[in-house]
Amino acid sequence: MKTALLSLMMLLWIQLAQANKYEKVMLEAIESLYQADSISQYQEVINKFDRIAAREADKWEPLYYAGFGYVMMANKSQQASIKDQYLDLAMRKVNKALDLAPGESELMALEGFIHMIRVTVDPAVRGQQYAPLSMQAFGKAIAHNPDNPRALYLMGQMEYGTAQFFGADTSEACGKLKSAVEKFSTYISDNPLAPTWGKKGAESSAERCGK
Repeated sequence: MKTALLSLMMLLWIQLAQANKYEKVMLEAIESLYQADSISQYQEVINKFDRIAAREADKWEPLYYAGFGYVMMANKSQQASIKDQYLDLAMRKVNKALDLAPGESELMALEGFIHMIRVTVDPAVRGQQYAPLSMQAFGKAIAHNPDNPRALYLMGQMEYGTAQFFGADTSEACGKLKSAVEKFSTYISDNPLAPTWGKKGAESSAERCGK
């Protein structure tokens, strides 16, 4: 009995040590991702997340951040075909992560973000195809977690851009953006590896509404 108890305690200790190591490595990589400012820097940190994902095959977070990194690379790229290549890579990461965590709001929000960036390549041509996909993903993200500030911010951003493109009223979009700013100030995830990006963008977009 004593031997079995000691074995169980040892197993629990090993599992805790592994979890702490995973969290530490992830937090360091996430910080590097947020500090990245060039294609090469983003690729370097994406490679880190890929290595982590290979070791932690049951975790969605490394795939999420690798996907987010590719979205940032797409934003840095000027050529439409290159943007699409990065967005394709981002979508593959998101789809793989959704297989692991199908109800994760952050993954749905990132999926919508990918579709939204595709629209920006050529709104007149791509809007009809990708705008509905983007809004659908944001809607699912909010339905799964109404307090997710990133989902609300991105949906508001999408609605604002669409309204401006068609010369329509932006008040509904601005309401979402202002609500997102409030949620960014109060929302705390119970996941220490949850994303934190988006607050500055939401604040900037909400300020634009007042002009």
